[in-house]
Amino acid sequence: MPRYEFCCEQCGSFECFRSLAEATAPMPCPECQRIARRIYTAPGLVRTPPAQASARYRAEKSAYEPEIIHTYPDKRQKRPAPPIVHQSHGRPWMLGH
Repeated sequence: MPRYEFCCEQCGSFECFRSLAEATAPMPCPECQRIARRIYTAPGLVRTPPAQASARYRAEKSAYEPEIIHTYPDKRQKRPAPPIVHQSHGRPWMLGH
């Protein structure tokens, strides 16, 4: 269901989800019940990848509520490097032999 934006002369703008059949029908303001006019805005067609949306949310949230770090990572503990494994499968230019 699409989201439409309306503007009430007294209360300001608000958004409402409506079916396509109701797109042109008048919309009463949810606060004062006056008829509000529809504002034509750009459609929200771009879908943000989840990782980017999460990063953006954390960045916006940290502007008002900085994250509190309870523990600091120990820099002395390093993970061992994975072993290097060499596999020989013959000569790559001799396919099918």
